[in-house]
Amino acid sequence: MALPPDSSRTRFLRSIAADNQFYALLDFLPGVTFFAKDLDYRFVCANKEFYDRFGFSSEAEIIGKNDFDLFPPRLAENFRRDDEEIITTGKSKINIVELFFNQQGIPDWFITNKLPAYDEERRIIGVMGSTQSYEGKKQILQPYLQIDRAVGYIREHFRQRISVEDLASLVHLSPRQLHRKFVETFGSSPQAFIMKLRIQAACEALQQEGSTISEVARELGFCDQSSFTQHFQKHVGLTPLKYLRQFRLVRAV
Repeated sequence: MALPPDSSRTRFLRSIAADNQFYALLDFLPGVTFFAKDLDYRFVCANKEFYDRFGFSSEAEIIGKNDFDLFPPRLAENFRRDDEEIITTGKSKINIVELFFNQQGIPDWFITNKLPAYDEERRIIGVMGSTQSYEGKKQILQPYLQIDRAVGYIREHFRQRISVEDLASLVHLSPRQLHRKFVETFGSSPQAFIMKLRIQAACEALQQEGSTISEVARELGFCDQSSFTQHFQKHVGLTPLKYLRQFRLVRAV
């Protein structure tokens, strides 16, 4: 329901100075990033946690940039696809589990929430969102205790073959119930969640001096190097070889 023009809430919000936005409060929530984009998918605001991730020293440095300026192409394409869907449909996307860069510049898994941003006439003018690491949001997800136990098991054994049937039995659910709860909580199936952990581990393993792509693929349970390359590029936006070269080049600078 639209608020009447003379409501105290409306008057208050209209009187807030442009350089004193509410999102600045998010600077005091460790691990939480906030951002907003316009209809051209350019960043128009971001909290300190967000722009720090990319090595910027102020919000002004990130304003006007888009995802393709900050991320590998494949990741940027995924983010853009979500933004386009939100702007087109007006529907929010909540609890998306996706890759994002942590403070060390390593791809890590985060929970993302994205909502449409509206003007006073209820017209969509962009997208706003927040991200938080899976570990950081773990406490919020405590109502899903069975899922949390399954996730804990996956995190300890993701290098091995894990069947959905065995995982479901562990948490006393049917495979269908387990799949539904994973989708409700994380927006992905148990199999997809396992693959995400393997790719995260691969990113870290490739940074170790002397590591080879074939060894990393084998240690993380991929059937062959070709399969590993296909999955890695799908999630990270780079082949393992390009990622390895890029990281070691950056580290050498």
